[in-house]
Amino acid sequence: MKTSIATVSISGDLREKLEAIAAAGFDGIEIFEQDFIAYDGSPRDVGNMIRDHGLEISLFQPFRDFEGLPEPMRAKAFDRAERKFDLMEELGTDLVLVCSTVHPQSLGGIDRAANDFHDLGERAAKRGLRVGYEALAWGTHVNDHRDAWEIVRRADHPNIGLIVDSFHTLSRKLDPASIRSVPGDKIFFVQMADAPLINMDLLYWSRHFRNMPGEGDLDMVGFMSAVMATGYSGPVSLEIFNDYFRGANTRQLARDGYRSLVALMDDVHRAEPDLKIDVPDLPARAKPGDVSFVEFASRGKEAEKLGTLLSTLGFSPAANHRNKEITLWQQGDIRLVVNEEREGHAAHAFNARGTTVCDLGLTVDSAKDALTRATATGAESFVQPLGVGELEIPAVRGLSGSVLHFIDETSGLERVWEIEFEPIENTDLRGAGLERIDHVAQTMSYEDMLSWTLFYTSIFDVNKSPMVDVIDPDGLVRSQVISGRDNKLRITLNGADTHRTLAGRFLADTFGASVQHLALATKDIFDTADKLSERGFEALQISPNYYADLKARFDFPPGLIEKMQAANILYDRDDKGEFFQMYSGSFAGGMFFEILQRDGYAGYGAPNAPFRIAAQKRKLSPKGLPLR
Repeated sequence: MKTSIATVSISGDLREKLEAIAAAGFDGIEIFEQDFIAYDGSPRDVGNMIRDHGLEISLFQPFRDFEGLPEPMRAKAFDRAERKFDLMEELGTDLVLVCSTVHPQSLGGIDRAANDFHDLGERAAKRGLRVGYEALAWGTHVNDHRDAWEIVRRADHPNIGLIVDSFHTLSRKLDPASIRSVPGDKIFFVQMADAPLINMDLLYWSRHFRNMPGEGDLDMVGFMSAVMATGYSGPVSLEIFNDYFRGANTRQLARDGYRSLVALMDDVHRAEPDLKIDVPDLPARAKPGDVSFVEFASRGKEAEKLGTLLSTLGFSPAANHRNKEITLWQQGDIRLVVNEEREGHAAHAFNARGTTVCDLGLTVDSAKDALTRATATGAESFVQPLGVGELEIPAVRGLSGSVLHFIDETSGLERVWEIEFEPIENTDLRGAGLERIDHVAQTMSYEDMLSWTLFYTSIFDVNKSPMVDVIDPDGLVRSQVISGRDNKLRITLNGADTHRTLAGRFLADTFGASVQHLALATKDIFDTADKLSERGFEALQISPNYYADLKARFDFPPGLIEKMQAANILYDRDDKGEFFQMYSGSFAGGMFFEILQRDGYAGYGAPNAPFRIAAQKRKLSPKGLPLR
């Protein structure tokens, strides 16, 4: 399978785009006319530069408003086509995309359009070129790939073929199964784009909200399965229009694009294994278990402060690393690691950000397969020198340079705690009743959310929740949840648009740290609150007005509201159950802990977020930077 991407899909000038596309692993590009017009070299120079990057020009586009024109405009359209053919020869490509016309004076009629394309095919054949016809979803006369195919069929010319685009088909809710009836050799090119389901004008939706396959809500697998069932063997290409992509990191966008195509074609192969598809032999998505550990990089007085906080939360030092200055703090099944090393990854993370979460350990069914799939879909593997007796645990780079380690039982990696650590005698791990990590909250710029959603969904067998808005008094934070099928793993991705929000300040103050808060689960939050209070834990103070409003919204047993207010516990309920939550104060640039109790409740307390954020902001200094 050859992969391609339209140059319009990513940010940067033409040279920057080519470098990023080549580095990501693509085989070719669709070159948009605007990209080489803006370049100061000749078309021949552009073609040579593209090939110097190891890429081919899979497609030249777009050629607009060709078919169905009355004379003398018809003759003028053929003259324009000849000039584009000249340009293609200089560039060194043989295929041009013609999209269905939106010209106000174009005439309808399948046969009229077919005759135009037959004549265009004759001209293209003389130069050894090919023409692909695509139905725009908003085309004046042709907006359905079935009509475009009928025009190509009636044109009956070997140099005229069909181009299909997932967005143009799926945005109109057309059944992609109809593509299966098209002969594979008459499909000249395939373009892919996903999109969130939004009810809006098709042209505006297309021009501003397309994204990579797997980042949206369209049936990419169903579409591509239909295409591959025809016997199509040409490139699979991305054509993305997205406002955020136009200003995002060029290399990251290219990596995301390549990752999306690899994951998509693997999904198609698994959906229809009998189809002949030339795709890499990848392991299936890793099945995640729970969070095995969270590692903090810290040192000196900051590490002492972190240790004091962990103690008030009921954690105890359970073991020390045999070779390194690393302490394992534990309570229930929760493992928090504090790394005070002065060399290696944790040291670099601390030097850059101060106390920060630098590493997450995730339990998976096969660590080896998880690493193989992650790197095949573009993740960067992570290794550092091993000490005596240390295990080699597969890992990749995660958000903001952090690390994800994969731990499984089959290869014995879960024994790392007994192999690499020396237990501390007489440690009481019962603590305050905290049992497991409910979820990890990662904060990022909003423009990076699609990228990291794709990262997780390409590697792990997880569900992706709809994106929701979290209300901050100074702006919006978008939030999306990645969760394992059994909900043992939950990662909330929170995207900040402005530094004025609490999430945005966290990013600014920590130079982009990845984890802003950890949510720890208990079966009895009131008992836990009492035990935490005895240990000196200071809960985030919630306004009394919150509890007055709560009492008006819900019916509670006598005395429950008063118990919640005394412990600063927040509340929500849905059709599945109840939810209680409380918070620590902020530390280390804006991190915090959440303690929660789920009784069937499926959400994350989003209605409480404005009041939690307001309480946290009250603890900030007037300048909004250092914490009191």
